[in-house]
Amino acid sequence: MGTKWSATPWGTALTLVTVLAATAAPAAAHGQAPDRARPTQRIVLTNSDKGPVTASLGDDVEVRLTGYRKDGLNWTWSTPASGDSTALRRTTGRTAPNGDASATFHAEHDGTATITAQRRCRPDPGRLCPLVITPWKVTVEVK
Repeated sequence: MGTKWSATPWGTALTLVTVLAATAAPAAAHGQAPDRARPTQRIVLTNSDKGPVTASLGDDVEVRLTGYRKDGLNWTWSTPASGDSTALRRTTGRTAPNGDASATFHAEHDGTATITAQRRCRPDPGRLCPLVITPWKVTVEVK
């Protein structure tokens, strides 16, 4: 007497896996246009930018502020922050020993957010800083 194999259970399982894989595949793999008409963009802002800036939903806004050193005084930036984290959520943020600061924000919802940072003086030993804080801000409108 030989062994009798039934292909029905495996055939059904393979059909189910194939259907699930086809359903979960991205539209682009099937020759269809993706849902978004335009790819997301990265907007880069630096010390000299004043704004306003317009970002689309899904875009990233990167802030790169450069500190400097002169005559024994170190001018350092604080980590940039968003005034409305619902519209523009910070995903990264850091300061560096040389005074630089950076942050990346993701455009989450329609709205207007102001990104701010402050530049302060840090003196070398034996030096005095002027009592000056320099603000930096850019308004970003998310549409």
